[in-house]
Amino acid sequence: MTVRNGSAEWHGNVESGSGTVTVGDGVFEGAYSYDSRFGEGKGTNPEQLIAAAHASCFTMALSNILSAAGHAPESLRTNARVQLRNIDGAPTLARINLDTEGRVTGVDEQQFQAYADEAKRVCPVSRALAGVPEIVLTAKLAADQ
Repeated sequence: MTVRNGSAEWHGNVESGSGTVTVGDGVFEGAYSYDSRFGEGKGTNPEQLIAAAHASCFTMALSNILSAAGHAPESLRTNARVQLRNIDGAPTLARINLDTEGRVTGVDEQQFQAYADEAKRVCPVSRALAGVPEIVLTAKLAADQ
């Protein structure tokens, strides 16, 4: 079993305080605050970290599925956007958009979409985020293939 770690430290109240988040044993460390989460302040926030985790997990899953089918990708690029909305008075992860583009020889758009749909279904982070009401996937092949 693989276990990964992350940590966070916070000082002060939620609106004027600030914190630091650490991924792994210092692979990434960044500041976060109320303003970086709910406004446009400098620093990161949990939703950006979730987006990065989802994009990276999904992209690896897609690469694995394509490779197993004999279509190792030249490249895959995924952008995830996590929408935080106020629902019933509580900040809620309401929607995630996954937009992926690939350079993959030997597949057409329909096949690529099917592989991407499968990756979304089996990606551990997608499964962990199953409580998010909408996870919308757009998959396309690079135009200059």
